[in-house]
Amino acid sequence: MKPFDTSDLSAFKPMGPAQIRLTTAWLQLGVLALGLAGVFAVLLVLSRAPGSEAFFPWVDFFRIALVVHVDQSVLIWFLAMAGVVWSLVIQTDNRSLRVQRIAFALALIGTLGLGLSAFIGEGAPLMNNYVPVLQRPAFFIALGVFGLGVAIQALTAFISTRSAFGFSGSVPLSGLAALTTAFAVLVSFIALLAAWLQIPAEVVGQGYYEYLFWGAGHTVQFAYTQLLLLAWLLLAVHSGVVVPADNRWIVWLLLLGVAPVLLSPVIYLLYGTLTIESRTAFTRLMQFGGGIAAIPIGCFVLLGLLKAGKADAFGRPLRRALWMSMLLFFAGGFIALLISGINTMIPAHYHGSIVGVTLALMGLAYQLLPRLGYAPVQGRLADWQPWIYGFGQLLHILGLAVSGALGIQRKTAGAAQGLDSISVKLSMGVMGLGGLLAVIGGILFVWIMLRAFWHGREEVATP
Repeated sequence: MKPFDTSDLSAFKPMGPAQIRLTTAWLQLGVLALGLAGVFAVLLVLSRAPGSEAFFPWVDFFRIALVVHVDQSVLIWFLAMAGVVWSLVIQTDNRSLRVQRIAFALALIGTLGLGLSAFIGEGAPLMNNYVPVLQRPAFFIALGVFGLGVAIQALTAFISTRSAFGFSGSVPLSGLAALTTAFAVLVSFIALLAAWLQIPAEVVGQGYYEYLFWGAGHTVQFAYTQLLLLAWLLLAVHSGVVVPADNRWIVWLLLLGVAPVLLSPVIYLLYGTLTIESRTAFTRLMQFGGGIAAIPIGCFVLLGLLKAGKADAFGRPLRRALWMSMLLFFAGGFIALLISGINTMIPAHYHGSIVGVTLALMGLAYQLLPRLGYAPVQGRLADWQPWIYGFGQLLHILGLAVSGALGIQRKTAGAAQGLDSISVKLSMGVMGLGGLLAVIGGILFVWIMLRAFWHGREEVATP
């Protein structure tokens, strides 16, 4: 078998100082989103720990915090990191730079506004899937502004990179992953628009937002998976892992992995938005399409990991982030097979998969710092951070999965959880302990990144 050619991933295109600053800005936006999510995560973990209702009787605030935490830690963090990848591949000229600056400014304003919306105005939180909302004007304005910024950046990346590909010669995998990610994000916006146009005026409240984000939420998962696979390959390459796969296989797997999003508009055309057939079709789309690329590429990377020697000082945090990312991502997939009913088995599933993506992107952030001119992330703190965050999340999803098997319903807090047995209390205690460890691991990541930014660039980044 022809070995994987690392030259396609060892470097992105050359960047000038202006593009380096923009890429750094998107990376800093992602770190900001995780920092804001961490603040609300502390309150979330405390409000669900056994006995906490005596000290934190904040059921309403629990839901508000949950909305902001989910949107910052998943939607904004993931799409900000997509913005980083897009910045790395966009062919830069003065016009492109102006457009990208506008896109970033909108995304930054939206991120800050969404965090502030938890404390501004009145309006109940709605715990709909994918993008939970606060029924407040400030929240919707911030969400719309952020979405507009991301859409502009994705469209810029798609237009810039699509002409660079042809199958007569070598395909740069980093650019292909960025292109397919942008494509999936843009299709998810189309799905959002289709749902908005099809939902009748009489549908209101949580049901409205459930229908609104259902198709787009399922579609954008394919963009996150493309980011995950790019991060896995980059982390493997830069931590000394030889991936036993021909580049052509990776190219076709990435294309196959994003191909299911083409069915999203078809589902709306055939079934509309308010039908059980539509909801089922999107569920099946993700269920059967989500692993098309992730499983085989994950197997290739795993084979390389098992044969790899020890990583050097720079590669250790990357290697550990890669191991924990793969473990959590596939643990989340396995738990999905066990789901029965509306209980905490569901958040156990998506916390595993989502945190698998998050860990991969944390490792990618570490790997990109030297390229942007900052000192490499090394030392005990960086070495331990993926372990602490990853094992904390493993305990967290284990506690959630066992609690779900015992009948604890999702999206509840305090006495509403029904902690009426020792086994249930123990499982939720494990969940709480894991959550606290994960919060510590997340804080460590934010601290490591902030410290790198604070020390400044060592030199001008080279191609």
